[in-house]
Amino acid sequence: MAKTKVFIDGGEGTTGLRINERFEGRDDIEVLKIDPELRKDPAERKKLINMSDYTFLCLPDAAAIEAVSLVENPDTVVIDASTAHRTKDDWAYGLPELSEAHFNKIRDSKRIAVPGCYASGFIMMAYPLVANGIVGDDYPFTVPALSGYSGAGKKAIALYESPDKTQDLFAPREYALTQMHKHLPEMKKIAGLSREPVFIPIVDDYYCGMIVNLPIHADLMKKRMTPEQLRDMYAEHYKGQTFIRVCKYGAESEMNGFLPANNMAGLDYANILVTGNDDRIMVCAMFDNLGKGASGAAVECMNISMGIDPATGLVV
Repeated sequence: MAKTKVFIDGGEGTTGLRINERFEGRDDIEVLKIDPELRKDPAERKKLINMSDYTFLCLPDAAAIEAVSLVENPDTVVIDASTAHRTKDDWAYGLPELSEAHFNKIRDSKRIAVPGCYASGFIMMAYPLVANGIVGDDYPFTVPALSGYSGAGKKAIALYESPDKTQDLFAPREYALTQMHKHLPEMKKIAGLSREPVFIPIVDDYYCGMIVNLPIHADLMKKRMTPEQLRDMYAEHYKGQTFIRVCKYGAESEMNGFLPANNMAGLDYANILVTGNDDRIMVCAMFDNLGKGASGAAVECMNISMGIDPATGLVV
């Protein structure tokens, strides 16, 4: 049987490298390699893109848009990890667990946009709330989130790993203070909201893993629920899913009441935990920003498109 040909455009970045790792040991995949000296050459990239069955774009937005313009092979499936196409109606949004329709669009599409890491956590929590009528589409969400520095790009990784790093890099750092973070448009659209949430991302001095928090005031719910009832709603919504798992109620007690943001590092699935009290509920999504938040999600989407077990080659 012929192997599936894969090209990773931007394979030297953190997302591309993790995708490559997930193909190690797979005998059904042939990764097409580009000469390092030609990795920015449009003609060479175009040749490899059109030779491939699947092309992963691990590029800045402008370069990803350029890469899509190079596609001439009607059978090439493009899986884009950039921000460029996440809110485009003609692209599938790569979070198949949200609904059967999301899964089917990924399976049938030639253009798949991989969600942003923070956006993945927010949407997997917010989408069921809106879709099931538990909160209105105008709910005023506030979203504090903490991530390791691997999601910040090669330059930031070099700063964090430098022996001469400055004192501020040893502490958590809040950013995107103007509320213009690039994930906000997809967070609003895919979750089905009429307003963007207040989003508070924080990067910290550890490599990978993230926790995204969704605080909910019970008196603002359209269908008021206790934390345990809300946990059961998520368990039903994600019943049977491999890549989004709902923790049993009270699971935080097994971690001494602390939720470490790096406890999912190296894994390709997410955990959702619900805690709090009858007035104020906290929903938390924990996952690897390079796993379910990027590379793992991209490979999962490719597996779905191929019609094979979505967990093939992934750490679940």
